[in-house]
Formats: sequence, C-alpha cells, structure tokens
Amino acid sequence: MMIAPNLIPILRRQFPLIVVFILAAGTPSVYAQTNAGEQKLSTLIENMFGPRGLIVYSDVYTLDGTTHMAHFNSDFQTNINRLNIAIASQLSGLPLPSPASGFTYRFDEDTGTFVRSTQSFGPILTERAETIGRGKTQFGYNVQVYSFDQLDGVNLGHVPAVFKHDDAQLGGVRADVVDTDNSVKLSVSQFTGLVTFGITDRIDAAVAIPIVRTHLEATSIAVIHRFGTTRESAVHFFEDPSIPGGIGDQRDFAVSGTASGIGDIVARAKATVMRRGSAAIAAGAEVRFPSGAEEDLLGSGAWGAKPFAVLSFAYKNVSPHINLGYQWNGRSILAGDVANQVAADLPDRFMFAWGVDSGISRRVSIALDFLADRVMDSPQLQIAPLKVSGPLGSAVFPDISFLTSSYWISNGSAGLKFALREGLLANFNVRFNIGGQGLADRATPLVGLEYTF
Repeated sequence: MMIAPNLIPILRRQFPLIVVFILAAGTPSVYAQTNAGEQKLSTLIENMFGPRGLIVYSDVYTLDGTTHMAHFNSDFQTNINRLNIAIASQLSGLPLPSPASGFTYRFDEDTGTFVRSTQSFGPILTERAETIGRGKTQFGYNVQVYSFDQLDGVNLGHVPAVFKHDDAQLGGVRADVVDTDNSVKLSVSQFTGLVTFGITDRIDAAVAIPIVRTHLEATSIAVIHRFGTTRESAVHFFEDPSIPGGIGDQRDFAVSGTASGIGDIVARAKATVMRRGSAAIAAGAEVRFPSGAEEDLLGSGAWGAKPFAVLSFAYKNVSPHINLGYQWNGRSILAGDVANQVAADLPDRFMFAWGVDSGISRRVSIALDFLADRVMDSPQLQIAPLKVSGPLGSAVFPDISFLTSSYWISNGSAGLKFALREGLLANFNVRFNIGGQGLADRATPLVGLEYTF
C-alpha cells in the first residue's frame, strides 16, 4: 500500500498518539464474570470446600434411607481466607513501572533550553533520584502478566489438604479422612497507564491507573480413606450420579472465574532534595486508593501509603541507585472475612531495591535490579506430615497448615530500553522470583512505551 508523501510528516508527528490508541484498543474491557453464579473470585475456593462443595458430598444417604450429615473439616478449609491475604498483599505490592524514568531533562539557564540530564534511560521497576524536568510531561503504557505458581515455596499445582472428621480423637467411624490433591491457578494481567508532570526542576508528580484482569481456577481430587469404616457400612461416600450406584470413594471438584476492571490507583510525588555533581537524593510518597474491586481480586481493598527515599549517581554511562520505602496498608475484607464483610489489617511491607542502569549506546540502555520486600506478620503456608490411625489401619499424609510470621520476598529484574525517536522509548523487562516466598511468579514479562515532551 502506498502512502502519500505529504502524509508522512503528519504520521511522524502523530506517531505517539497512534501507538497509544492501538495499545488502548488492546486493553480488556471492564467486566466481571465467573462460572459459579454470583460468586466472587475471593470466595470461589472457600465455597469449593465449604457448604456448597466438598463437605456437602462427603457423607450421603445410608442404605436404609436415613442421612448422615457431613462432618469433615480441614485446616485448609478453615483458613482458606489466608490465601486471599496472600493475594491481597501481593496486589498491594505489585511493582509499577517507574513513572519518572526514560528521558530526564534539566533547564540550562545559559542556553535557555532543556538538555538531557543522564545518558541512561533509567530503571524500569525502581526509581532514580532525577525528575523529568520542569514543565515536562511523560505518558507511559505498560503491560505485565503474572502467572503465580508458588505460595511460600509450596507448588500451587499440588497442594495437599486432609479433611478429618469432627471429634476424630474419639476413633471408630470418625477415623476416616478425606485426602485431597488441590491445584490453584492464578494469573493477573495488569495494563497500566501512567502520566508524570514536572512541576519544577526538582519536583514531579505522577498518577498510575491500572486495568487488571484476574483469572482464578481451582481443582480438587478428593479420596476417602477408610480407617474406621468399610464400604458395607454405607457411610462416608461421595454422592456422584455419574458412576454406577451413584456413590463412590472419589470425586473431583472444580471452580473457575475471571474478572476485569480498574485496579488500585496510585498517586505519587517525588522531590530531589540534594544534588552534588552526578549524585542526587530524592524523597517522595505514594498513596494507593482502594479503587479495585477486592471481592474479585482486582485490588487490595485497603488504603495504602508509602514514603520512600532514593539515592542515585552516575559515573560515565553507568547509573547505580538504591531505593528504600515502607508500605503501610489499611484494613481490607480480604484480610478478614469476605463472606461476612469483616475487615482486618493487611500486612505492611518494608521495601528495599538496588540496581544499575547503563546507556550502552545513544539509543539503547539496560536496567538490572534486585527488589526485596519484608512482609510483616503475614500468614504463611507450610506442609507437614499428618499421621492418621484407626481400627482398620494407619497412614501418613502430607497436609497443610498456616503460621503467622514475617518473611522476605526477593525478585530480580532485567530489561532493555530502546529509543524509537527523541522522547519515545520502548521497554522490555522480565522480573523473576528468587527464593519462592510469598505468592511467587517464576517470571513476569513487561512490555511498554514511554513518551516525554
């Protein structure tokens, strides 16, 4: 297809707007849906194990027509809301791309013009002390895709949970257990628009508005193990019309749901408080608004505030930096009881990051970072052996439980920035988990654009 020569200058001038339009068209529409009626994503797993799911089917009619109510429970069922805490805590700490990266400028009073203040295009997931420059505006659009596969080192593809009978210590028929192998798949796609404005040569302000798409699915393969009853006793069966006789010792359960919508909006201000040659120190603060629907795991459900400090300097084309911050979080129903709308405190975080970015040419720079979060007094998942015994035998099963402690979450990050033209950058980055603590994603890709004018 031929393009008229007189259109080429127009297309060049409007290229950033065309790119933003194309990216916006690729952003998912705002909606929420699940395959479980009116259930919210935050209660899907709980309901799979609760009154609407597994425990209803773990005891059925006896052969003489009487009923035996379900009396099986597990620590997983009782504390499944702690998975919501892990998810909410992760949503409150998802790293947003730096809103004051890319091209930075300072006003040269001798020439009366703006000049580039650094050769590097800056970090991607962390901060540097420089601001974008007085009167400058920066637009950014970034896409990050998280596919969480571990929680506190436990493979989410195989989470064991044992359901014991009420008053199991009394023995007899109560010695039976339901052993489950559970799989949880959680993915979060975050489409973030950012705008940064240089108020002065030392102060800038930014707003980040994420559109979030969360997909959650869970399956459970449940098997009844008999240590106190026999099949002839006709108790502790799963009701399953799909098999001959309508009852059995095994049944599979599955739930899934998807929701999309606006996430938690973040507003940020940063000021360069000291400059000495190529070194600078900045201080700032972020405020997170609970604008995302927490019941559908689109947001944390809690207000947040994060004061932070940044130290950075430059040596030739290399720019190291250090970030320190403390993320204070308010109360969220995800940390309490979603079903009864009871809120509790979401764990706070101490955040530390250090890294380096370097301009390897006039058009390309690299960014390497190490990010560490200290999560305060948060539930942690652990697996321990559980011995079960009864009149008909004994066995040891892996089982999960929860404890409350503080722990570190560590991630590395590596990325490239390309200057497509003056003021316009393309970003490519991968964040990778180190250590597996918290809700962990093995690798999180990021692609984005920044435009400064």
